[in-house]
Amino acid sequence: MGGLLRSLDFPWRPPTVPLSAPPQHLPAVLGADFDTDWARRWPARMVRASVIELLWRPVVAAAAQPARLGLDRLEALDGEPVIFAANHHSHLDTPLLMTSIPEPWRHTLIVAAAADYFFPTRPKGVASALFMGAVPVERARVGRDSAQEVAGLVRRGWSLLLYPEGGRSTDGWGQPFRGGAAYLAHRCDVPVVPVYLAGTRKILPKGRLVPTPGRTLVVFGDPVRPDPSERIRTLGARIEAAVAALADEVTTDWWQARHRVHTRTTPTLTGPDAASWRRAWALSHRSKPRARRWPR
Repeated sequence: MGGLLRSLDFPWRPPTVPLSAPPQHLPAVLGADFDTDWARRWPARMVRASVIELLWRPVVAAAAQPARLGLDRLEALDGEPVIFAANHHSHLDTPLLMTSIPEPWRHTLIVAAAADYFFPTRPKGVASALFMGAVPVERARVGRDSAQEVAGLVRRGWSLLLYPEGGRSTDGWGQPFRGGAAYLAHRCDVPVVPVYLAGTRKILPKGRLVPTPGRTLVVFGDPVRPDPSERIRTLGARIEAAVAALADEVTTDWWQARHRVHTRTTPTLTGPDAASWRRAWALSHRSKPRARRWPR
């Protein structure tokens, strides 16, 4: 009788799995599909703000001793959502920037994080979303779903921290910028703030777990605003050139760097196209970053 009743339920309910069949366990949704909506609700935001101010700030101050320049260049933004586009050398870059970016952006900031690295397992994904405000993106390409989610957050007032290189430097020189920052800026019609970081690779290079204390420099540049009539590739080139100009300011001086911008002779972030030994030699002979005050 029970079997007959169960058979009558079939058109109205999903069929049951036979007892002889092994149960199927659906895999957890990870990677680019990891849900991070909960990390932007008030309880998670309060936890993240506490971690930034009470943990990361003293650790960054002790390990990196940062000097921050160019904050006056952000005054004209009047608190509007922006995309911070920075060069990338170390896992120290994100804590350094999240303690350097001023209000009102610091606590309304999301971080574009590589889905394959920061969201491979649920515990690591939860930690990345909670403590960094990370959202998963595919670094091999601009995935449609990831781009739509990030664009929707920017339109709702969130600012974005993005590393256009797509990964950390392997030899101290930068890597060519990818088009994610330009694509999102053009799509959302928001300015891009170029940021240059110096010194983080010596403190915590790729492959090292324990930092060696040192000095760092964070330089904010003039916002780069998208032109509706310009191509995304052209906007991307302008963003990369703006970060390269900041690097030139740091290693030389403001006047020489501006002169090279106008003559289009700014050195690239990627270094010479040569053998590895030649690139290492050029990096070691590059001018050392010097903290200085920029003219207004």
